[in-house]
Amino acid sequence: MSENQKKRAIALKYPEGVEAPVIMAKGEGRTAEFMIAEAEKAGIHIAEDAVLVDLLGMNEVGTVVPESAWKALSVIFSFIISEEELKRRSAE
Repeated sequence: MSENQKKRAIALKYPEGVEAPVIMAKGEGRTAEFMIAEAEKAGIHIAEDAVLVDLLGMNEVGTVVPESAWKALSVIFSFIISEEELKRRSAE
């Protein structure tokens, strides 16, 4: 990322009973840096995808992720689930 580009972040949650993840927060610049730092402290997985941030950033906080982003998110969520499963198995 160049110095002229502001960092951007989108926070998602996939509540039970909802068809797709919900946009919980979004920010840029210092707000995005804070969101990322807090997610790291909490052990929340972070994925970097500028195109996906562009797409999700067009939507309002509290809305379901648009269907056009589902495939990209499914790849990310599959990776996260696999990683968590590996950690769980190695802890046993």
